[in-house]
Amino acid sequence: MPWKECSVMDERLRFVARLLDGEAMSEVCRDVGISRKTGYKIFDRYKEQGLEALTDRSRRPVRYANQLPAEIETMIVTCKREKPHWGARKIREPPVRRLDQDFRVPATSTIHAVLHRHGLVKGSRSRRHKACGTGLSAGAVPNALWCADFKGEFQLGNGRYCYPLTVTDHASRLLLVCEALDSTREAPAITVFEQLFRERGLPEAIRSDNGVPFASPNGLFTLSKLSVWWLRLGIEIERIKPGHPQQNGRHERMHLTLKKEACRPAGANTLQQQARFDAFVQEFNTERPHEALGMKCPVQVYSASPRPYAGLPELSYPLHDREVLVTACRRVCMHRKRVNISTVLASQKLGIKEVDDGVWLVSFMRYDLGFIDLEQKTLQPLDNPFGPRLLPMS
Repeated sequence: MPWKECSVMDERLRFVARLLDGEAMSEVCRDVGISRKTGYKIFDRYKEQGLEALTDRSRRPVRYANQLPAEIETMIVTCKREKPHWGARKIREPPVRRLDQDFRVPATSTIHAVLHRHGLVKGSRSRRHKACGTGLSAGAVPNALWCADFKGEFQLGNGRYCYPLTVTDHASRLLLVCEALDSTREAPAITVFEQLFRERGLPEAIRSDNGVPFASPNGLFTLSKLSVWWLRLGIEIERIKPGHPQQNGRHERMHLTLKKEACRPAGANTLQQQARFDAFVQEFNTERPHEALGMKCPVQVYSASPRPYAGLPELSYPLHDREVLVTACRRVCMHRKRVNISTVLASQKLGIKEVDDGVWLVSFMRYDLGFIDLEQKTLQPLDNPFGPRLLPMS
């Protein structure tokens, strides 16, 4: 865990003090668990602004994409209430365009999204679906909830870094996997999870933090290819709040034991380190009693999932007008026009339905993503159907 919870300000002060004493940036960053890029950012801010720069900065965006001025949004809502049979395209033309103001005329899909948000689109409320994984479930029985994380990287004897991917069952505390990887890239992580699903079956939900590869700060609704794959398998995604590792407390506690017993000293290479992890998993699951389990071992409490892994199910959208496939370059083609969607949804099938003249509702599985305006060739996202947007740290 990078910064200790006692005081971020104190941690940054100690960090800067060590640099001012002449210690190397790479060594100090490694000790506190942050990247050199972040370290230089903190140090540069200190040199420019002094101690004030070490306090927490607001994570609120400077501006929100597609945010309309309040008076324009009010005008759109008022016009719709006065003309209930007018759609977004008609509202956009005479009322909005006649305003003599220096602002960009909003796209039809943006106006439709405003009407949708205010409940002024017929059938909009019944069509919305919220993801079940927006909160944090209890995970009271085996396989109801798995917890996944990357334990902080550490250096092996040969100089390479090891990134342990760990997965536990929340109810039984069983350590399902501890794999020594050479990065946090998605492809190796997907391989580990696929093998785990074949051996143990599928959980109902997986809880993680908001880092890669579990989430993608630049992806649509912060989704990553790994989390999209989980959704396709019928697994709900849960994410803890940034800066609240206690929401994954059982998993973090296991990491402390793992660090003491299997990482100090580190193995000479990846194979030796994996052998140490395998021995730790065996002891943790079958020999080590847990007070929270009445001094039972996790293997005595855990049972395999009744949901076998059988690959990805086919997607179909019987309630939509048509289906479209997101290309490898993240686009969909409609009426000879290309509309950007998201790289994380590449090769996924989406359902589209015309809800207004030239405005199409776009859905992935049971989740409504947003509206496509063919005139503007853009996707206007709806409120995040997978939970509150989790902004990356500045």
